[in-house]
Amino acid sequence: MGRAVAHLDLDTFFVSCERLNNPKFNEVPLIVGGGHRGVVASCSYEARKFGVRSAMPMKLALQKCSHAIVVKGDMEFYSKKSHEVTQILAEMVPILEKASIDEFYMDLTGMDRFFGTYKWTNELAAKVIRETGLPLSFALSVNKTVSKIATGVGKPYGNLEVAENNVRQFLNPLLVGKIPGIGHTTSNLLSRIGVRTIKTLAEMPIELLQQFIGKNGIDLSNKANGIDLSPVQPYRDRKSLSKEHTFHQDTIDIPRLKALMVGMVEQLCYDLRREKWLTSVVTIKVRYANFDTHTRQKHVAYTSSDHSLTTTVHSLFDQLYDRRMRLRLIGVQFGGLVHGVYQPDLFKDEHKELAIYQAMDKIRDRFGKDAVARCAGASFMNKKL
Repeated sequence: MGRAVAHLDLDTFFVSCERLNNPKFNEVPLIVGGGHRGVVASCSYEARKFGVRSAMPMKLALQKCSHAIVVKGDMEFYSKKSHEVTQILAEMVPILEKASIDEFYMDLTGMDRFFGTYKWTNELAAKVIRETGLPLSFALSVNKTVSKIATGVGKPYGNLEVAENNVRQFLNPLLVGKIPGIGHTTSNLLSRIGVRTIKTLAEMPIELLQQFIGKNGIDLSNKANGIDLSPVQPYRDRKSLSKEHTFHQDTIDIPRLKALMVGMVEQLCYDLRREKWLTSVVTIKVRYANFDTHTRQKHVAYTSSDHSLTTTVHSLFDQLYDRRMRLRLIGVQFGGLVHGVYQPDLFKDEHKELAIYQAMDKIRDRFGKDAVARCAGASFMNKKL
């Protein structure tokens, strides 16, 4: 094998963490998520048999599986367990990418000169299971796309190897929805024109594919043919995200200041979701006209939701701004980051609120982060402030 990339996924990670803490959850339908008006963050395979899925409204999930046990979830504990896995892998793997709280890529190219790469990956996976108690699946292949697809095929608790000369044979019979990045919309669109398997997609002319799905047609065709040159990105922890604004003229306009903070929070939350972070520490910074600088901080439940963080930021500002003096600078910082849920706080937010975030994020992904904003936060985009 030339290039060797392994993908490792912690099976039903939130559920597995809950079962470590409470063995009575073993082998029963378990849902991790918000209250009756929230959404499903994770669910056990026992619950999936009834049609329960991640990001499903909790009300619908309980209609499908009324006898399921529901737990709120503990992101702090999940983050701790994820860190344990990360430390084990980082000590042994040449190049490690932490794609999310429960998903890792490992570039093992060249290791077959010393020992069998697949055997070594098996031993590494066994070490993670033994030392953390968490079940996992992994696959080894020639690139990130094929190894991720193979991990999904092997779930739960699978371990597959797809050699270079077997990639097309492995991919061809699979449904196009197995390809990372193909959602329900694209999958349904392809299905309507008769493209249901990866083999059919791989054989489709690129020009025709681009007419149907746009500029991503080339990338999608490459993945269907088992081609993916994207590198494994070395893992680095990020400490915080922040934004500051210095005014052209010092101001004491409170409504204007709060509107500006709404815009800051919106853009920071977009960055959190795009990079798959959750924050647990919110800090506000103000600098008065005489250059006195003050900060105030608050610990919050892990989240990336605009509305809850905006409320916290405004509350901190009300506590911090205690002089009738003009301000020359204001800043917002989100710290205590954990690499985790790709959506807003699944444990607390309502389904409709999540849908709004997802829709706005898609617009920003396509047209830039300034493309859309709530009216209250639009002033942050005005560079003349």
